[in-house]
Amino acid sequence: MWLSKIGRFARRTFLILFVSSLLYLLLCKWLFPPITATQVVALLSGDGLKRDYVSWNAISPNVKLAAIASEDQLFAEHGGFDWKAIEKSIDPSAQRKKKKRALGSAASTISQQTAKNVFLWQGSGWTRYVRKVPELFYTKMIEWVWGKQRIMEVYLNTIEMGKGIYGIEAAAQTYFHKHASQLSKSEAAMIIACLPNPKIFTVFPLSKRVAWRYPKIIIQMNNLEGDEDVEDLVK
Repeated sequence: MWLSKIGRFARRTFLILFVSSLLYLLLCKWLFPPITATQVVALLSGDGLKRDYVSWNAISPNVKLAAIASEDQLFAEHGGFDWKAIEKSIDPSAQRKKKKRALGSAASTISQQTAKNVFLWQGSGWTRYVRKVPELFYTKMIEWVWGKQRIMEVYLNTIEMGKGIYGIEAAAQTYFHKHASQLSKSEAAMIIACLPNPKIFTVFPLSKRVAWRYPKIIIQMNNLEGDEDVEDLVK
């Protein structure tokens, strides 16, 4: 008897949480998340929380282009997942050869990173395997409900870009004392180059990794200029 009660309670709880998450996802099509799990951790760990959400038009096209060039060059084309990159990331022979990937070929797309940042949690180890199924679900849902422009807008406003620094406006103000709309190509590339570990790959002081990487991002940005799908997205 008590097992059936526990089962009913678990199903009811799951249904409530599932419906609530869908409503939250729908609201986030128009409203920025009040806070994310990663930001909560930053506050609790003493890193602080420097954040200033800005609209799409208040973000320089240079930033959007740098993010695509560095993190996900097929962003304008895929449906949320870069399956070829995923296959390479789990190919044992490719891992043994330790081939260096080109910029923009990471297995985790901008859509996946956004789903993880907004609805789930960071972390490695066994928790990332627990996260994979809901990450697939939320990635596909935001592709369907939000669309590419909103995904990019939320991504650039919520991603960590330094210790306690979240979003491109806070990063622009901290590192270059200007608004995100005013960032040059090199400044945008420099900020994006701190990903995926901005606490180690620092913009200021300029780490060796960022100094090495941001010129390569600029090259990829130049290569993507003229691509109609990309240009339509970043303008």
